[in-house]
Amino acid sequence: MPDAGPVLLGVPTDAERSELADLVDRAREAAGDVPAALALAGVVGEQLPTPGDGRTSHLWSALASVAAVDLTVARTLEPHLDALAILDQAGVAVEAGTWGVFAAEGPGEPLRAERSGTAYVLDGRKHWCSLAGVLDRALISARVGEDRQLFAVDLTQPGVTAVPGTWAARGLAAVDSGPMDFAAVPAGAVGEPGWYLERPGFAWGGIGVAAVWFGGAVGVARRMLAASATRPPDQVALMHLGAVDAALHAARCVLEQAAYAVDDGDLRGADGWRTALRVREVVALAAEDVLRRAAHGLGPGPLATDEEHARRVADLELYLRQWHAERDQAALGQDLTRPGASGW
Repeated sequence: MPDAGPVLLGVPTDAERSELADLVDRAREAAGDVPAALALAGVVGEQLPTPGDGRTSHLWSALASVAAVDLTVARTLEPHLDALAILDQAGVAVEAGTWGVFAAEGPGEPLRAERSGTAYVLDGRKHWCSLAGVLDRALISARVGEDRQLFAVDLTQPGVTAVPGTWAARGLAAVDSGPMDFAAVPAGAVGEPGWYLERPGFAWGGIGVAAVWFGGAVGVARRMLAASATRPPDQVALMHLGAVDAALHAARCVLEQAAYAVDDGDLRGADGWRTALRVREVVALAAEDVLRRAAHGLGPGPLATDEEHARRVADLELYLRQWHAERDQAALGQDLTRPGASGW
């Protein structure tokens, strides 16, 4: 496949280029293998920067580069890095092991946290717990009264149970993201009630997920370009390649701009979340366009006979559903109409 190296945002140094090239090689070795991806996450988590430390574009380049190789590895790496960034923001020491972040809301009664002495215990069911059955620890949101609060939890404790038989996905099939049940499980508070959603890093983490979508779309686009080497493209195929190039360029530009703004201290409060909504919108629409044009341009052949391409398409289609589509568009529109909001 042509140009299968790192996906670069900004202007990396020679050392950063070398680090990203090495990461691509290691991601390729771990492709589709969750235990290998977890081992890789443990290593690179100690090497990569956190958002806002002056090298955000390098962090997001790393996420995009891994995603262009394999989205199973990226889906394992991204929440581990996010957890490390959250703990750093909270000033909480990082305990050894692989980490996840389970903060999505699901149907039914929410997971509850009750104070027990100086700590808390968790009771109930938490939905969307990616890789919970194989992770060491996770940051988990739960309800304390009417508030949401974040907790650090050792997933190897008694009382933590993965609910079997609930993950029927064809995309990200190896990244089981079914629910977990908690029965009087000790947990340590990370930040005050509401802190997790109010901190600047919440928006930055959301943009980091968009960097993964971007990398996944680059992987699909590279397959389109590779096809042109075996069969000269006609005008329709060239049209799709041109449109894909423009869409990916737009996605790259908004990610680069956001990375610089994070490092400059500009994306905080309402400005941070507004930018996150904008960036995620541009990148998600670009990725969906790449998927559509790849299907039109390549036809059924690669989806039926190329295991790597078929898996990447299915993985990206599911991963993109972390974007809330029209609901996020409505949230952005509502934000623009509030008094004092900055528009265009």
